[in-house]
Amino acid sequence: MTGGSQPMLVIGEALVDVLVPPTGARSSRPGGSAANVALGLSRLGHAVRLATRIGDDAPGRQIREHLEHGGVELAKGSVTGAPTSRAVARLAADGSATYEFDLTWNPDPAVVDGAYGSTPVHVHTGSLATALGPGNSLVVTAAERLRAVATLSYDPNLRPALLSEPELERPGVERMVALSDVVKASAEDLAWLHPGVDPHLIAERWALTGPSLVVLTLGGEGTTAFWRHGSYRLPPTPVDVVDTVGAGDAFMAGLLGGLLHTGLLGVGPADTTAAARSRRALRGATASARLPEALGPALTFAARVAALTCTRQGADPPTLRDLG
Repeated sequence: MTGGSQPMLVIGEALVDVLVPPTGARSSRPGGSAANVALGLSRLGHAVRLATRIGDDAPGRQIREHLEHGGVELAKGSVTGAPTSRAVARLAADGSATYEFDLTWNPDPAVVDGAYGSTPVHVHTGSLATALGPGNSLVVTAAERLRAVATLSYDPNLRPALLSEPELERPGVERMVALSDVVKASAEDLAWLHPGVDPHLIAERWALTGPSLVVLTLGGEGTTAFWRHGSYRLPPTPVDVVDTVGAGDAFMAGLLGGLLHTGLLGVGPADTTAAARSRRALRGATASARLPEALGPALTFAARVAALTCTRQGADPPTLRDLG
């Protein structure tokens, strides 16, 4: 499954993940939700530009080499003189991770503005880039502008340790949900954002507020997709988990790759009216209670991408060759 050479834009954070397993032995790997999605898309055969903020230091050079080796183009101005951000991922015996952060999200406005000088066919953002000031306002403004010429996806990928109270975060999250064509969120995201409410109910409601598709990931319980007129549950993919770092980002990359392959996302860069046509095609595919023909394969593909990532240490998404 491949989407050819059409360019996409990912806006958001790149950082170093410091992995701390139960043994206590530390290792560091490039990470960050946006960087992981960009790398995942590139490894699946898509041309990707990443607008981000990293330092001109040893961790920053590690990230740059990792992304460039994976085929990701960095938007001009993404490298700054400030230190590179980092996240400490503490791994439990079952491979799950909890995070502590030491980061700043204040990209140069010219990076975000200049990244779409060549109109992308699709734009993805989320996580810290849309939640953490002062850079979040730049990203949301860019998403509002780009929505006129490209399809848009969003993953809240919430990090409570860096956020305020849920009731203060909800308006920003739901503003991005309403702007987007495709939204992916984890059950953990929605349980934190709406305490005491079944995440399925929140995802179902989101599907009525703007997006054509909302996908709720449930970890070991699989995935449920919601659209305006229906829903579909995909059972879990059996896998021997090494850790879950980057699994959600890998799923996001796989989902976008699957939808791009079937023509439900992405527009022609020279045709500013194509965004509306592509958006109508996605809306049309989800216009009934029946499972859209293209959705099942896209979800299955995304699950395979995420499952293979879980068999590796750190955020290390697969290539098309890895997937067979």
